[in-house]
Amino acid sequence: MKQQGFNVILTAGLYILATLLFSLYGGRVCPFLESLTLEEVLLHSAVVFGIMLLTRVIITPILLEKRRARFIFLDGTLFLMGSVPLCLFYYLHYQFPFESSLKIIFGMGLFGFFTGSILHLDYKINRFSERLNQGQPSLNFLGARCSLVKQMITLVVILLCTLTIMMIMVAFKDIGWLEETPEALRDGSGKVSVLKEFIYIAGILTGYSLAIMLMGAKLVKQILTSQEQALVEITKGCFDARLPAAQNDELGAIARMTNQMVDSLQSAQDEVQMTRDVAIVSIAALAESRDNETGEHILRTQEYVKALAVQLAKHAKHSDLLTPDYIDLLHKSAPLHDVGKVGIPDSVLLKPGKLTDEEFEIMKGHVQIGADALSIAEKRMGESSFLTLAREIALTHHEKWNGSGYPNALKKEEIPLSGRLMALADVYDALTTKRVYKPAFCHEEAKLIILQDKGKHFDPEVVDAFLAIEDEFKAIAAYYQDIKKVS
Repeated sequence: MKQQGFNVILTAGLYILATLLFSLYGGRVCPFLESLTLEEVLLHSAVVFGIMLLTRVIITPILLEKRRARFIFLDGTLFLMGSVPLCLFYYLHYQFPFESSLKIIFGMGLFGFFTGSILHLDYKINRFSERLNQGQPSLNFLGARCSLVKQMITLVVILLCTLTIMMIMVAFKDIGWLEETPEALRDGSGKVSVLKEFIYIAGILTGYSLAIMLMGAKLVKQILTSQEQALVEITKGCFDARLPAAQNDELGAIARMTNQMVDSLQSAQDEVQMTRDVAIVSIAALAESRDNETGEHILRTQEYVKALAVQLAKHAKHSDLLTPDYIDLLHKSAPLHDVGKVGIPDSVLLKPGKLTDEEFEIMKGHVQIGADALSIAEKRMGESSFLTLAREIALTHHEKWNGSGYPNALKKEEIPLSGRLMALADVYDALTTKRVYKPAFCHEEAKLIILQDKGKHFDPEVVDAFLAIEDEFKAIAAYYQDIKKVS
């Protein structure tokens, strides 16, 4: 059970473990405490440790509300405070000497330090996991930076000093005990008792030390793994990802500086993309400005193509190609589908009446002109999925499903999906908007014409997608019509 970062079960378990280890030491291991049985020591310890645990359970939620999760200090203080009445009781009731009381105080303080260290690391691990799950990987760091290296060195020094002091205290006590009980020295039982005590204490210190180091390693691994996952996402182009930081140390500093760098890269990328988008629309608008079509044509066809692609992406056949990134590229590239019209003479491009066969052949050349221009740009700028897709659309959006289109008489799936999508979007917009040579058809009239050309001009699946979202087509047309009226 965990409440607000407080692991009650682990806390109770560590306090019970400390009770058992302390009682076993006093009742079975320490050769000096022959006057006390294991049951007596266990009863005394259970009362003291139980009060300490109850106090811990009451105080912890209050400290966590105030964001003061200093568990090492808290548990160390509780254990030291609990050792005082226990020492007084043993001194008054059993006449324990001063060195035994000192050992009890030091031993319980040591248990408090180890218990607090484990609970502190557990709190950090759980808190970090919660923040990752909530999508808030970075903490707001306050106060001075605490070096992770210094923390590790300090912990090692404390463990070595503790082991040394504890062994010295045990040695002095046991030497005094052996001097007072020479018969234990003569029959060899004294040596066995002293050796047993040394092994027991070393085992406890080693066990707690390993637990602390393993939990520390778990926290560091958790941080590094999550940071590696964030970096993998960033290398894939997902600049929304950020490196998590658990604490104000070297790893936290690296994460913060990396995130600042990603922020800068994201800003630069956003600026480049905005510049690209503006350039696309500007070039497309320039091409449209020479035509009798309105500037809203490129915006409407752009939205029609995107709507069709989103609908087709629901089908397993097209889901691999029509990913969100591809659809975004398709949306951005669509305005360049008629960029080749800049190369068509005004006498043909602006002719109000029906074109002659010769003039129509000239007009058909705009697809190749546009594709060639985009191909040149692609060669100069290097490989670009955006330019590749724009060239593909420009070249193939007048191809027809039955092979009667131009410039290469492609048929069926020989025509790239991007070209098939643009073919329907372009024709629908041409039908539903007024031109100098024709009035605007209503949606139902345009729909009927498209249905008549299903399987001839248009890919049947694209037509089906159009029928599924025809209300969306009407909404797009109405939206840009309203914009035109306002402007």
